Order: sequence, then structure tokens, then C-alpha cells
Amino acid sequence: MPENFRSQAVTQGVQRAPNRAMLRAVGFSDHDFTKPIIGIANGYSSLTPCNIGLNQLATTAEAGIVDGAGMPQMFGTITVSDGISMGTEGMKYSLVSREVIADSIETVSQAQSMDGVLAIGGCDKNMPGAMIAIARLNIPAIFVYGGTIKPGHYNGQDLTIVSAFEAVGKHSAGRIDQAELTEIERQACPGAGSCGGMFTANTMSSAIEAMGMSLPYSSTMAAEDAEKAESAKKSAQVLVEAIHKQILPRQLLTRKAFENAIALTMAVGGSTNAVLHLLAIAHTAGIELSLDDFETIRKRVPILCDLKPSGRYVITELHQVGGAPQVMKMLLEHDLFHGDALTITGQTIAEVLADVPAQPPTNQNVIRPWDNPLYPQGHLAIMKGNLATEGAVAKVSGIKNRQIQGGARVFESEEDCLDAILAGSINPGDVLIVRYEGPKAGPGMREMLAPTSAIIGAGLGNSVGLITDGRFSGGTYGMVVGHVAPEAAVGGAIALVHEGDTITIDADTQKLHLHVTDEELESRRANWQPPKPRYTSGVLAKYAKLVSSSSVGAITDLGLG
Repeated sequence: MPENFRSQAVTQGVQRAPNRAMLRAVGFSDHDFTKPIIGIANGYSSLTPCNIGLNQLATTAEAGIVDGAGMPQMFGTITVSDGISMGTEGMKYSLVSREVIADSIETVSQAQSMDGVLAIGGCDKNMPGAMIAIARLNIPAIFVYGGTIKPGHYNGQDLTIVSAFEAVGKHSAGRIDQAELTEIERQACPGAGSCGGMFTANTMSSAIEAMGMSLPYSSTMAAEDAEKAESAKKSAQVLVEAIHKQILPRQLLTRKAFENAIALTMAVGGSTNAVLHLLAIAHTAGIELSLDDFETIRKRVPILCDLKPSGRYVITELHQVGGAPQVMKMLLEHDLFHGDALTITGQTIAEVLADVPAQPPTNQNVIRPWDNPLYPQGHLAIMKGNLATEGAVAKVSGIKNRQIQGGARVFESEEDCLDAILAGSINPGDVLIVRYEGPKAGPGMREMLAPTSAIIGAGLGNSVGLITDGRFSGGTYGMVVGHVAPEAAVGGAIALVHEGDTITIDADTQKLHLHVTDEELESRRANWQPPKPRYTSGVLAKYAKLVSSSSVGAITDLGLG
């Protein structure tokens, strides 16, 4: 057993007596000073069902570390609830929380010279925040996902939180009454766990499993099932072994690992936010990754899973038929997955998947067989054009009209757009522009789940387009384009769109075009003035000053090195 732990400094020399005295006060005895000290970054919070069950997992992991002859030290990190803050000013803090989570885990782990870190998270930004910290620290680490929520039920239908957002649109359009809206609200979220479709939380947990940074099957387990606690304990024991073997995150977070994560994200129909987060994690890990890489992989990888929001099934049903490993094995069998990529267990991906069947079970429709995919190509299309010269991201699965050309309806905020939809003033063929919601202008790239769900609820999902420099929830679907870069705040073309301008969104050619001459655009740009910052102090002001373009992951440390 190696004795080169970072925390070993507390055991050496007379001058370290005060360090040991402090640790004795929190439960260390003489023999504990020879063990690796392992931080447990606990995202527990009663703010959201995503995180309410994490404390139990943290204490279970704590016991697993002790069983593995490690010494756990638990500390808290934050979360905000995307679902609760959605559609409000508070949603501006969501993406910002990714950086706060990363900074807090880095700060504690470095300040206390942790030998390893086990991060536990649930809500959307917990996963990428933890992974950014893990990549920065480059000490042995593992991620434990809090688990997915079980579906609610109403009138024979599985419900998720998106069902409630869409019900608002249906109610405003007169398609359901108040009693049905209230019942859907009551039934949508029956207990603990992250939102139940292949939304951002489940997308990122699956991507982390594909990168080898969490245990097999852990990304699709239900939060309230016993196997989730068992997996948390096993994760802790695996981490202790990784510390002794010195398996480091940057040995796992390779180019191949990111390609695996992208391939799985495409195959399961994952969230647009995966693009933003994987770019950010790759930057921190020192891996070159660009928007073009997503488009390259998208064209090769079919969509194999029929999952909400655009599909029929929820994550608990995916888990029952093989979870992420089943999809990974299918990709591996068709040379679309790197089997030689390493995992935190010390095994390769191929070794981890050795006993997984090459084909999914035949008595189910959640995972389609390889020769009958849901769609022949991936769904996260990288769009470019004079309206997004750096790029934008569209989720193109489940849409019937793959090209929309229409007149622009311009809104300077999410709230203004939502009001217009609920008022019934949006018509088929309109292309909605929601701008000044980008990383800098928002700041924080709010998710447009309220307006996009209202569009679906009003029955306009196949006839109305929406373009924004903000983001979308993993629960969004339809002809919507986000992450438009450059954003409006820095003079991107989205800032220059006028009411009534003709715009084309083409999912087949990945074109996003504003039908205005270059000369007219330059004339408009000459008359454009950047907006004053919406915040001049506090975390949002700091974020707006530091944040980069969404085309490189909306990171806050670009160019600091």
C-alpha cells in the first residue's frame, strides 16, 4: 500500500501537531493518520427533489470509505433548482451555479489536501460542476449520481416536470381546464430524484458513466431504490482503491472519453446542455473539443432510445432494459465507442461491458435494435449561418417540419416572449427571437422551458420556430435553436434582427439564415449600442465580466493561463 498521500503532511514532523489536534477533534485517532483522507462533496439540499435524497447517499458513501480503510471528510456544496427557478429572474443563477459548485469543490479539496474526492449530485449543474472541479484537481475522484425520479401518473400517462409546463400551454390555449391542470401539477413529481426524462441531469449522468467516472448502471438508477445506496457505497470503495493505484481523472478524461460521451448522448437523445457542459469539462481537462466534433459524431450515431421529452419513455424504463451499458455496448459493437478507454475501476470500457448483450431485450421498445433505430442520425445539430457565425445548437429529433421560414417576432427577454404565447398572439410560421439572454447579457443563459413548453401546449410545436442566445431545458423539444453565438450582448447578428425579417431554420442543412444583405447588417451594426450591464455587483456581475462565448462552453477561466 503506497504511503505517498497528499494528506500525509499532517502526520510528519513536530510542526504538524496542530494539524493533527484539529483532526482529532473531528474524530481522527492515531491509526487514522496513516489513511488517505477523502472528501465527500455533498450536494444535499431540501430545495429540490433532485437533491433531497443525497444526504443518505453521502452517509452511505462515508461508511464505504471507512470500510475501505479510508478517512472520509464530508463538506457541502450548493445547488439551485432549475425547475423551480424556471421562467424567473432566479434562473439566471442556474448556469452560474455550475462555476460556484466547481470552485467550492476545488477550494475545499485543495485547502485540505484531500487524497481523493467523491462528489454526489442531483440537479442539472451538479454533474458538470463536479466534473470541472475533478478535472482541475486531478486527484483520484468518482461521481455518484443521486438518481432519477420515478414518473408521476395521470389518466394512464407517465408524467414528468415537463408535463406540468406543457399543461400551462394547453390550459392557455383552452385545450384543458383548470381541474386537469391542477391534477397534472399534483401528480408530476411523486418523490425524490432528478427530472425523469432524458433531460439534462440524466443526460450528464449518462455522459459521466460513458467517460468512466462513475460506476456501471449508476446513471439510470431511481433515487429511491435500494440499489442506488448500494452503488454509492461501492463507489466509495472503488475510489479508495483508485487512490492506492493512483488512477487520476486526466488519465480517464481523454479525447476518447469525450467522444464516447458525445456518442452516448446522441444515441439516447440527450439534452442540448450536454454540448455546453462537455465543452467546459474538456477545456478544464486540457482536451481539444469543438462544436464541429459534435456534428461529426452526430452524423455517425443513430438515436436508439425512445425517451422523453420527444419520445415515450422515462429513465426508470431505460434502466429496466439495460440502462447506459446496453446502449454503450451496441455502440461498441458497431465501432462507434472506444473500448480501450479507461474507467475509474481500472478496467477498460470493453472489459466493463464484456457481459452486456450485444442487442437489447426483444420484449421492449425503449431501446431500439440497431437495424431499426428511432432516427438514423443524432439529434443535436450544430447550426451555423449569418445569424450564428460561431455556431448554435438545435435538438432536431421528433420534429415534423425540418425547415421553417417565416417572419421574425423579436423579444428582448424570455418573459416578453412567454406573455405573447400565452396571449395567443403567436401564429404558425412565426420565428421567435429571444435575445439578450446569453452568457453575458442575461447573464447566465436562462433556459427557455416555459415558452417552448407553452408553444407545444398551444399546438404550435411543428409550425413555430424559436431562436435564442440563451439555453433550453433538457425537457425542451420542437424547432428551437439555442446557444446562438456570438450573443446579442457582444454585437452578434441576433442583436440586429428587426421585427418581420425573414429567417430560415433548416435542420437538414444545419443553416440558420437571416435574409438581410451584408450591407444592411453592417448598417444596423453601426447603429447598434451594447446594453448596459443588468448587474453591477455580486456573483452575476462577476460572472458576466468573466464568462466566455457559449461556443466554447461558457467557461469563466478562458485566457487566464
